[in-house]
Amino acid sequence: MTGGTDDTTIETRTGPVRGEHKRGAFRCKGIPFAAPPVGGLRFRPPQPPVPWTGAHDGTGRFPIAPQPMAGMEAAAGGAGGAEQSEAGCLTLNVWTPAADDAERPVLFWIHGGGFLTGAGTTPWYEGSALARRDVVVVTTNYRLGALGFLELGSLDADLADSGNVGLLDQIAALEWVRDNIEAFGGDPGNVTIAGESAGGMSVATLMGTPAAQGLFHKAVPQSGAASHVTDLAGAGENAEKLLALLGVDTIEALRALPAEDLIEAQGKVGSEFGRAGGLPFQPVVGGSVLPRQPLDAVRDALSADIPLLTGTNRHEMRLFTALDPRVVPDDRARVEHLVDRRSGGNGAAILAAYEAAGESTSRGLYEAAATDMVFRMPAIDLLEAHAAHAPSYGYEFHFESTAFDGALGAGHAVEIPFMFDNLDRGGVEFFTGPATDDMHTLATTMADAWAAFAHTGVPAADGLPDWPAYTPDDRQTMILDVEPRVASDPAADVRSLWRPSS
Repeated sequence: MTGGTDDTTIETRTGPVRGEHKRGAFRCKGIPFAAPPVGGLRFRPPQPPVPWTGAHDGTGRFPIAPQPMAGMEAAAGGAGGAEQSEAGCLTLNVWTPAADDAERPVLFWIHGGGFLTGAGTTPWYEGSALARRDVVVVTTNYRLGALGFLELGSLDADLADSGNVGLLDQIAALEWVRDNIEAFGGDPGNVTIAGESAGGMSVATLMGTPAAQGLFHKAVPQSGAASHVTDLAGAGENAEKLLALLGVDTIEALRALPAEDLIEAQGKVGSEFGRAGGLPFQPVVGGSVLPRQPLDAVRDALSADIPLLTGTNRHEMRLFTALDPRVVPDDRARVEHLVDRRSGGNGAAILAAYEAAGESTSRGLYEAAATDMVFRMPAIDLLEAHAAHAPSYGYEFHFESTAFDGALGAGHAVEIPFMFDNLDRGGVEFFTGPATDDMHTLATTMADAWAAFAHTGVPAADGLPDWPAYTPDDRQTMILDVEPRVASDPAADVRSLWRPSS
């Protein structure tokens, strides 16, 4: 950095960057953390960024990874108007209270979007409010869809890591934080990785990734756990389908295609996924990056001593049924068949438990089952795998959005503007409904708790009761609502049906 804390130019190891003071924090956007992944670098692990001399201007708008503008990003109005650029997407953004030597904790945020959409510059992720809690906030982009998670090792042995280059992008961004964040007033020895949906899945997967160890010190996967991965065989089949749709059979021909062609084809590959929460492109288990299932690695203490804060929203699946009602099976028998296949034959008993709790329609039963199947049970699996090795804290977010006449409930992603304390940001009211005093109080409480966790590894805030650590014996869980409370093993009857051995 040049001069005092009011200066706007900071020296990084690759070159100077210029930011701006806004909303009570200093921010700098679009900082390259890797070389442009184009030409011969498409489908390859990220390479170091090319150094520059003149100051990078981090005050404008910056490209996002190539993607279809659909789903949550379109609904939230997030990065929908941003330029897409394969060459310019591997960048990150920093918010800090001051570029000094204070060694503040770092919260490193990984965006969601099903590994297909999203960006670190989504307005919901604006980091100023958390930065005012004496935290340095970093948000990052990474390669998405086929560009980030296409397994091509069977076609070319030199591309054995291609199915995980999106994950390797996240690791490269964490390495940038390790090497540069002190210049922004951050502590590279106190980094919390956090994210929601595919971002939460990324966080939990990084907990089970050998190459990520030592780059983070706490973890906050929200509505995403360590169970959303593909094995080599399944990933190879997806690659074969994509190549057939594109009409190519060599890496050279695949690299010569514009990104738009890959995105169009990956949408066709992905059309057969989704009803049961499947993702066509996601981290791949079986190679050097992820040699084993990340949940197994966590269970065997790969991320020992990493405090964990994780949880889900009460009505996760309502977002997806609102966006696309076609995902809902058209009768109860089909819902039961789906649950049977995913629960070891307990479909009838699980649906009966939902009905006893008040669900009466096929849609309601499906939403409850898919919420548990895709989100809540994997979060519980992660808590139980990690609790023996480090303090672990569980939550359920119960505040119900008033948008769309309450159709979303406590749906997927509704908690994000609360934990960032960004209820007044553009596009948020579309999801949450107009902000009330109660909502602002909950947002303050959650942001305080997340910031406290980044500081100390314990989520605590004035508006919360004491938050006990989760253990398999009592499963203490914080219920985040207008009046937060602690519950022991919430919905225990349904949990025991999904996991009868636990």
